[in-house]
Amino acid sequence: MSSTASLASIGNATSSGTSPLAPVDISALAATRARHPEAIAEAAARRTRRPLLGDSGRLMIVAADHPARGALGVGNRGLAMANRADLLERLCLALSRPGVDGVLATADILDDLLLLGALDGKVVMGSMNRGGLSGASFELDDRFTGHRPEDMARLGFDAGKLLVRIDYDDPGSLTTLESTAHAIDAMAERQLPLFVEPFISRRGPDGKLRNDLSAEAVTKSIAIASGLGGSSAYTWLKVPVTENPDDMAEVMQTSTLPAVLLGGEVGDDQEGAYEKWRGALQLPTVQGLVVGRSLLYPADGDVSAAVDTAVGLL
Repeated sequence: MSSTASLASIGNATSSGTSPLAPVDISALAATRARHPEAIAEAAARRTRRPLLGDSGRLMIVAADHPARGALGVGNRGLAMANRADLLERLCLALSRPGVDGVLATADILDDLLLLGALDGKVVMGSMNRGGLSGASFELDDRFTGHRPEDMARLGFDAGKLLVRIDYDDPGSLTTLESTAHAIDAMAERQLPLFVEPFISRRGPDGKLRNDLSAEAVTKSIAIASGLGGSSAYTWLKVPVTENPDDMAEVMQTSTLPAVLLGGEVGDDQEGAYEKWRGALQLPTVQGLVVGRSLLYPADGDVSAAVDTAVGLL
């Protein structure tokens, strides 16, 4: 079977609009990967590209880079993201909704989506540092084990994303900061936008790492991230909404870099999350949303409705 034929058979499995989650043919994906690994690069070369920002000037990105960090849980479902067919079906549905601009993911997921033909006309954002595994003692030594700038340039991807968590008591944060600066420089050399997601983080008495969402901490993280690298021309920020959403107007005055809001863990209070995002989206530097689990795995199970509501906030 040729790589073209195998791709067609996979694509047909996702083309139906009659089912809320059109089935993905995992057997066809696996066969293509085993017999025609070159099909991934071929699909990337054929992919129809678009500008980062469309006519609306706003950006709606669905995130699915969690599994590679070992973060597979959603709410009380510890392995919700571990079923790859289910995740791909949810992603394909989300990407098919009007107003969704693209996806953020690691290479394995983006390669699957390329083979499925789900990335035409979409913004494709590669996730760069996945070395800080969730719950590991080395979580803050977050080495760059994902997409490299040269990978994204070679595959014709549109942007990259990295996470920089800063714990003043953990020397691993310094390694991550230095690596982040090098990544910013390498992306700027290739004129590729890079979305930097900064946090001030601390370990609690139980040893678990937690991000500080106070106004002071988010302000500091933005100030630190904005100054990394030799050029900020292609740097975007990916920021959380503060504990008190009313603080966001002052917090976002810290930098002129364009920013998107991240979704984070919202639990069962989906409406509360929408309300937080709605207010912050009115701020002058905020250009859109990058949201993952809360849209792909909403409490009521309705992916389309969750995505459509988020798009409506823009």
